[in-house]
Amino acid sequence: MADFRIPPADLLAGLIEQCRKAGADAADARIGEADGVGVAVRDGKLESIEREESVSVALRCFYGKQQAHVSGADLSPDGLRMLAERCVAMAKAVPEDKYCGLPDASMLATGDLDMDLTGEPEMPAEALEERALAAEAAALAIPGIKTVAGCGASWNRSKRWVAASNGFAAFKQGSSTSLGLSAVAEKDGKMERDYDSWSVRFLRNMPLPEEIGKTAGDRTIARLGARKLGTRKAAVIYDRRVSASLIGAMLGAISGPSIARGVSYLKDRMGEQVFAKGVYITDDPFRELGMGSRSHDGEGLPVRETHLIEDGRLTAWLLNTPAAKQLGLEPNGFSALGFGDPPGVTTSNIYLRAGEKTPEELMASVGEGLLVTDMFGPSINPNTGDYSVGVAGFWFEGGEIAYPVSEVTIAGDLPSMFSRLVPASNLEFRGTRDAPSILVEGMSLAGS
Repeated sequence: MADFRIPPADLLAGLIEQCRKAGADAADARIGEADGVGVAVRDGKLESIEREESVSVALRCFYGKQQAHVSGADLSPDGLRMLAERCVAMAKAVPEDKYCGLPDASMLATGDLDMDLTGEPEMPAEALEERALAAEAAALAIPGIKTVAGCGASWNRSKRWVAASNGFAAFKQGSSTSLGLSAVAEKDGKMERDYDSWSVRFLRNMPLPEEIGKTAGDRTIARLGARKLGTRKAAVIYDRRVSASLIGAMLGAISGPSIARGVSYLKDRMGEQVFAKGVYITDDPFRELGMGSRSHDGEGLPVRETHLIEDGRLTAWLLNTPAAKQLGLEPNGFSALGFGDPPGVTTSNIYLRAGEKTPEELMASVGEGLLVTDMFGPSINPNTGDYSVGVAGFWFEGGEIAYPVSEVTIAGDLPSMFSRLVPASNLEFRGTRDAPSILVEGMSLAGS
């Protein structure tokens, strides 16, 4: 980790003051520090090891309604002074953006904003190698597995200081560890692969490496002998591994910048019933040690638990300050990290509330259909919501898995899909977007 002779918070305060001296009306900035180690193994041996140690600074300056942003790695006094001067000079030269600017100080989050998401303490490369080798060996022990295409483990830690000329300042740190692998099998000259991967704060929340390897191997073997499907209408169940992609499609449609540009199929649906009654999609920024937890948004504004979809009804756009100004609304805590960059929009820990039936019960209720376990390159028309995606998975009949399938395209339109969406009961909190398995009836399938 870096040895800061001057505390990062003081460096940021000095940097912002340098911007003011150079003629800026306002500024925000961040200093980031990251370190970590990752290993890859193959055929029972260490294949590679990578270490990361980095420190960076990002700065954004405002000159009236003009803004510019720069970044660098030189945190010396001369380096920061030159960064400030360059950023202000750039801001003076670019066209105006009438929606840019920092939030008013009265709108900023208050209280103890520093956040510690530290999980596992530093893990040596030897420990990561041992875990990766155990996972690979477990996958290769499954009869029929030909090879493991990739197996790696990593540990990462980050620290971030942010500050702005409106008085905001905060600090956040966190660490995580990951393990994943992809197994390969072959039958009748046709290769199939599948995977398992985990990323957690603490190892106690991750299965044993042997379980991860076995899961990847078992999933791969189950896909052997995949068939193609003829064109038809059928029920589709999105497995928990891929179901969050539908939540992502919804988030893109309620993004403030998309609404402001008029390029969203949900732009006229605020307050309306978008999903069936009983459906809730919630953002929880305060989840303990959540992978996306935060105490403030990317502009320093307050965050709160929010039902974006409440009993099926759309309740909010994802707004940062520029999008809110353009729409004549107030920002609502969904800004992505700015402080040195123009802010985007994002959520923290978003999830679709679990339903009442298990995936097996949903399969039984519809009789036959397609269980999707893998997806390839979804295509979405942002204006209409027209949707298509290549998938692989399993055809089920009589509520039971019948055989694997591949090279299938699913098509529909998201507004009608959302209205028919039924969540299963198997929700797990594993990332920044989580959803249980999802049933959508009446989908168009195209195969051979």
